[in-house]
Amino acid sequence: MSQRKDENKEELHQAPPQPYHVIHKLPPGDSPYVRAKHVQLVEKDPEAAILLFWKAINAGDRVDSALKDMAVVMKQQDRVEEAIEAIKSFRDRCSKQAQESLDNVLIDLYKKCGRIEEQIELLKRKLWMIHQGEAFNGKPTKTARSHGRKFQVTVKQETSRILGNLGWAYMQHGNYLAAEAVYHKAQLIDPDANKACNLCLCLIKQRKYNEAHSVLSDILQGSLPGSDDPKLRSRALELLEELKTCQSSLLSSTAAGLSIEDAFVEGLDQLIREWTPIRPRRLPIFEEISPLRDQLAC
Repeated sequence: MSQRKDENKEELHQAPPQPYHVIHKLPPGDSPYVRAKHVQLVEKDPEAAILLFWKAINAGDRVDSALKDMAVVMKQQDRVEEAIEAIKSFRDRCSKQAQESLDNVLIDLYKKCGRIEEQIELLKRKLWMIHQGEAFNGKPTKTARSHGRKFQVTVKQETSRILGNLGWAYMQHGNYLAAEAVYHKAQLIDPDANKACNLCLCLIKQRKYNEAHSVLSDILQGSLPGSDDPKLRSRALELLEELKTCQSSLLSSTAAGLSIEDAFVEGLDQLIREWTPIRPRRLPIFEEISPLRDQLAC
């Protein structure tokens, strides 16, 4: 008898079943946008979801989310150019608060299809918006998501992140001088081991081997945030091997017949680079970037 009472108590204390939309992470209701999300997440039919997102946009139903979600699904279906044109055509129907997230999607799309110049221009525009105080809709922080986890991002962190992305875009464009300048600024604001690895690669491309070695030392000695990440540490060790190979090749080419004059000039150039005093750095970041505006405009 007592066992049956205990079972009844357990049944009473069991949590009520969650609503269908909560289980499947859907917005509540029955509108064009909700149906599109159902097809995307539950039925897993991306092509049908894209059509329903179009209907939601045309019906004016949660246009901010519908346009962004549709572009993401199009990217997954390798319809990147269509996604770019959709954002450009319909973003004027979206709220002011949605423009920043649409820019982020657009940057990913440009990166996906190799439209590097447009990616660079958009990243520079985002930096200008931060300078004008328009980032985060005027707030000092914003909530971001990564792997289902929410966290707060400051304007300082966002500036460094965008500069890091801009540096990588310049690298893909082959403009290593501009990339180096941007990476240095990003590290000044919010240093981390990932951007340091990219800076090191940039320096190797310019044959600035001593500077590259100094950057790698900071990572391998654990001086930078993220240095303990096994993947980043492995990448740093790979860059160290690449650096040693490049230095060995330089020495071999010198020994194999590079004239004394050429070797002297090359060594002198590197020595001058090491001796060149670092210019005073001022905050905010855009005062630091302004002298490099011509480089960034390359």
